[in-house]
Amino acid sequence: MTAIRPVGHEDRLSLIEHLDELRTRLILCLVAFVLAFSLCYWQNDRILNWVNQPLEHAHRVDCGKKQIKDPLERSACYDKATKAYFDAAAPTLDRQAELLAKIAREPGVPPDLRADAAATGRASEALARTARAASAATPRATGRQPVTLGVTEPFVTTVTVAAYAALLLALPFILWQAYAFVLPAFTREERRTALPLMALIPVLFIAGVAFGYFLALPRAVAFLQNFNDNAFDILLQAKDYYRFSVLLLAVMGLLFQIPVGVLAIVRLGVVSTATLRRSRGYAIVLFAIVAAVVTPTPDPFTMLIAMAPLVVLFELSIWLARIFEPTGPSRWSFHDEDGLEDELD
Repeated sequence: MTAIRPVGHEDRLSLIEHLDELRTRLILCLVAFVLAFSLCYWQNDRILNWVNQPLEHAHRVDCGKKQIKDPLERSACYDKATKAYFDAAAPTLDRQAELLAKIAREPGVPPDLRADAAATGRASEALARTARAASAATPRATGRQPVTLGVTEPFVTTVTVAAYAALLLALPFILWQAYAFVLPAFTREERRTALPLMALIPVLFIAGVAFGYFLALPRAVAFLQNFNDNAFDILLQAKDYYRFSVLLLAVMGLLFQIPVGVLAIVRLGVVSTATLRRSRGYAIVLFAIVAAVVTPTPDPFTMLIAMAPLVVLFELSIWLARIFEPTGPSRWSFHDEDGLEDELD
């Protein structure tokens, strides 16, 4: 039962009981991950489709308005034009076959012309069927998907992506188990600080992942995959693409933990909100550097998109930290020889 509810601060457990509790909580975390993995592996086609969408949009081109240089994109435009031709040719050939059949049935038509019209009409019908079959076989999408090279890579990559998705899905429960295990070390006053922080971590992480998926990842993939594309046949290996996507989304999720870090250091008395306000300029420069690294695109608009939520979160963190800021002397302060207290900011 201790694995379901936290152990009280007043409870006294032996080392063996602590290890037993840790084992039980690890087993529960493993069970939660296995259940989440089973669900994600069952729906792996949907998950792969979601992850592939930024890549498909990056290679989706407007064949009528853009001068295509990438050979693979030109091939996709050729397929699109070929399909349009077959779609237009099939009804024309059907109409031609009907007219030739009508000519062949008209009275007074010479026998040789009648036979020629009937034969040409049958050939037109066959060509119409061929055009429809070719149109149905022509690829409809101009976007591309990542490629696999090894024999086992499709299976291994699918399992890996499903595992990442399962970890994200099971994260709230895993964090709760971690919090419940370390909770007995906190006093009642410290729990008031720890509980909101632990509750914020999964919420902010999911918000960061959502921001990265809908805004940062598509723009980063679009820039990197179309950079100097006239000099390369761009084929992206699946494991490299998914590794890049997971890393980018994980970094965005971690960057969204700024409020947790700010609240923690203010609550512990490491720094004050006044110090954070004075350091606002340095923080903005740091956020600009991080945004430039996370979204490696040359246009400033993309960097501002990634930078704006970080600045907003930092300002909200300072505002929230003022509410939870402890009063009295800081535990990180010292006294000089005159007995004056100086804070280590």
